[in-house]
Amino acid sequence: MTDGKSTALKKRTKKGVNAMTEFQRRLEQTIDTLRRCAECEAAVEGLATAIVACLKKGNKVLCFGNGGSAAEALHFAAELTGRFQKERQGLAALALNADVAALTAIGNDYGFERVFERQVEALVRAGDVVIGLSTSGTSPNVLRGLAKAKEQGATTALLTSLRCPSSPPFVDFCLAVPTHDTAIAQEAHLLLLHWLCQRIDGEVS
Repeated sequence: MTDGKSTALKKRTKKGVNAMTEFQRRLEQTIDTLRRCAECEAAVEGLATAIVACLKKGNKVLCFGNGGSAAEALHFAAELTGRFQKERQGLAALALNADVAALTAIGNDYGFERVFERQVEALVRAGDVVIGLSTSGTSPNVLRGLAKAKEQGATTALLTSLRCPSSPPFVDFCLAVPTHDTAIAQEAHLLLLHWLCQRIDGEVS
């Protein structure tokens, strides 16, 4: 019977001392993408400035996405209404994918592609900031929501990846993280969202 050390040694010997494990390879891919997110600096700083101005004027931030992106939208809104790293007033933010009743009612009556568009029509006012998250950059409900937000006078942003064909004309800030990998794109989006939170913490009391 062999112990864990013996098994690990055999694997290392078989592959070679310098062989990289699958876990290490994944870490390197993620770290490389996060480093290259510096390419998004101008867009993320522009978005941060827009959000700070929006909140200081008494407007609100709305965000939405599907699946993992929906979870990140919820997390971002919670960081604003609650807190990120310092004590401050609660800030007006809402994740539109949070309301199950609205999602199912609108989806049933109008189609799933309109679940965000309809809520944007009801809730967004000029001066708000609306953020859509879609790693593919092609999610119909996210794009329709952003298009409606722009139509209503909001500042719009899309968090996406290299899978996105191009920046839609109704998006003011397109943050395309440098990867085609969906999971790594979501990890990079979280980095960008946390940076936005840090900027907001530093400028909104």
